[in-house]
Amino acid sequence: MAKVVLPLALLFVTPFDPSLLVDHSCLSNNFYGNYHDAGKIWSVLLPDTQCLETWTSKSQDTSASIVQPKTEIQQLVWLEEEAVDVSVKTQTRSFQNEFDSFLDALSDNIPPDNSDLLQLAMGMSIRSGEYELLYRTPSAALLSVSHDKARTIDTVLPRFWKSTLLPTSPVTFRPVVTSAISHVERILSQLKFDPVVASTVNNISLAQMKKDIKFLTGEDGKSGIISRHSFSTGALTAASWLKDLFQQTGATCELRPFLIGFAPNVICRYPAVTNTTATVLLSAHYDSRGSFGKTRAPGADDDGSGIVALLSIARTILRKGVKFYSNVELVAFAGEEQGLLGSRAYARELRVAGANLTLMIQADMLAYRAPGEPPQLGLPDKIGSPIVTQLVADVSAIYSPELHVGFTPACCSDHQSFHEQGFPATQVFERAGPIADPMYHNSGDLSDRVGYDFGQLKSIAKVQFATLLHTAGFKLSQ
Repeated sequence: MAKVVLPLALLFVTPFDPSLLVDHSCLSNNFYGNYHDAGKIWSVLLPDTQCLETWTSKSQDTSASIVQPKTEIQQLVWLEEEAVDVSVKTQTRSFQNEFDSFLDALSDNIPPDNSDLLQLAMGMSIRSGEYELLYRTPSAALLSVSHDKARTIDTVLPRFWKSTLLPTSPVTFRPVVTSAISHVERILSQLKFDPVVASTVNNISLAQMKKDIKFLTGEDGKSGIISRHSFSTGALTAASWLKDLFQQTGATCELRPFLIGFAPNVICRYPAVTNTTATVLLSAHYDSRGSFGKTRAPGADDDGSGIVALLSIARTILRKGVKFYSNVELVAFAGEEQGLLGSRAYARELRVAGANLTLMIQADMLAYRAPGEPPQLGLPDKIGSPIVTQLVADVSAIYSPELHVGFTPACCSDHQSFHEQGFPATQVFERAGPIADPMYHNSGDLSDRVGYDFGQLKSIAKVQFATLLHTAGFKLSQ
């Protein structure tokens, strides 16, 4: 990661409004992305004084914040408390003053341990002057942190907080335009039950899903994986294993680096049988996060479940001889836990290349079902294209009617990276509501535990696969 130091500037944090970036060119030229706080979307900008004076003279918005940093901005990091069910919080410990405790602990040493991950995290101790708190609410904050500390800040965060590294240069705001969703609109308008699709998606093997997840988590006692943190050796083992498995199903795969030190993205492609640039992309992230101070980060639910869903689709593509009329990509991202870094790099790469991406669906946390609750499918309540979300909901009603479908405030996984580049995207999640998995970001996130529901996992994988088949078009060669 390049150690770029941003010039001293005004920091502007304001509720997101597309007109903000359309009507004020000086603001759009200093846009550093959208971030989340308590269910709302906020834009971060670094404009000059003249630009801000122009905006303030026209705006009546009193919720925006203007900050003058005391030192040069290094790496900006947005921190936010995630949407977690109150029952999970009360099962653990009090969250009062949690962030204050985190800031106090930044200068403390991490307990020693022999794992490669913890040895890396031990260097996370931030001395006074190495960070500046720029913006703060009860459930979010913006820090300026030295570059080498910023990329591992997730290893010392409270478990229900997440970090996102901001880009080191302005980015272009790209809305999802009408033409980008025209293909999805057409598929949705024609959607109906297809017995061949039903037979194909029902061919997903539950037994194989159970074997695959145990390799990823190390529960099989054979893979040797202890953690899939983006900087761990286990992540590299998982990446190589995934590449080989996807290739065995007929895909062409590559391990594509995106930032120095991070495990690579695993990008696999099934070429269309027709001459087309149209591409449908299904993804999940294979990196994981465990309990602070613990060596193990098995990530069975977050997001081994999403990865296993992709593998189950790939294995069925081979078994049923599926050939697509659009190009299809199955992608396993790294760097998600550090702020969607792998997907951000790939989405921008596709935008620069002018890719014809007609649909993108991210699968993140599919397997946990709280006791007493029905099997569910959660869809994003804010980030993503509503038309794509509707398509997934309708497909679920046809091919996995056992799933109770609703919206979730749990936000946001790798689909956000594509949504921000103007591509039609959505996410599938395990619950119509906030996160309820008590092992979320915990070293106990294993598949062999109460609540880990392979039946729900298969039902959601069927929805992903059926959406892919309807959207890409297909034929069976067997």
